[in-house]
Amino acid sequence: MKKNLVVLSGAGVSAESGLSTFRDAGGLWEGFDVMEVASVNGWRKNKNLVLDFYNQRRSQLKNVKPNNAHLLIAELEKYFNVCVVTQNVDDLHERAGSSDIIHLHGKLTEAKSSLNQNLIYDIGYKDINIGDLAADGSQLRPNIVWFGEQVPKITEAAEVISEADIVIVIGTSLVVYPAAGLIEYASPVAQKYIIDPVKPTLNQNMSNLEYIEHKASKGMEHLFTRLLYDFT
Repeated sequence: MKKNLVVLSGAGVSAESGLSTFRDAGGLWEGFDVMEVASVNGWRKNKNLVLDFYNQRRSQLKNVKPNNAHLLIAELEKYFNVCVVTQNVDDLHERAGSSDIIHLHGKLTEAKSSLNQNLIYDIGYKDINIGDLAADGSQLRPNIVWFGEQVPKITEAAEVISEADIVIVIGTSLVVYPAAGLIEYASPVAQKYIIDPVKPTLNQNMSNLEYIEHKASKGMEHLFTRLLYDFT
């Protein structure tokens, strides 16, 4: 019987494919103040700026590819029941072949109603412009969870992690809440791995925890064969 494996992924995984993160330079994301382009207030203040920013990110995403970390995570589905819980808004896990993905912070390739968060549209890599409307008549906006908004899938993610036999945390410094608290939901008997070149500060009493101090791809290469040997 396959074991349940959950991957909690963050920006460090996508960075190896060439996507920058808003924590790269003191709260700047591609030179923009994140509160101008990733907050409810920023949207209310300047919709054109926000739409243009995400249109550029979508265009950039179209031209990058999944890296070896994404591919190895997808490959794990041959041996485990894998769920990827990602803080990333790109579609690189999907393009690598992962089939069960929870996007905590939304998806860059989706738009949604400004009034009804359940009205979501797959737009691929197309632009969203002023005047593009949802079925309820409201302006379409990126389906991104901004600062000042709830994370609608956090409960689902916590439940999945609580049922995991193996948890891999990769490419995230575990400082952005509520996502950072998810590892605390893992069972004491679950095996936990953290892949990050900088060892994060965590609950020192957490059981069955191993640090792999590498970047995402190298860390996954190191861990992949071990997982197959130890758990299959």
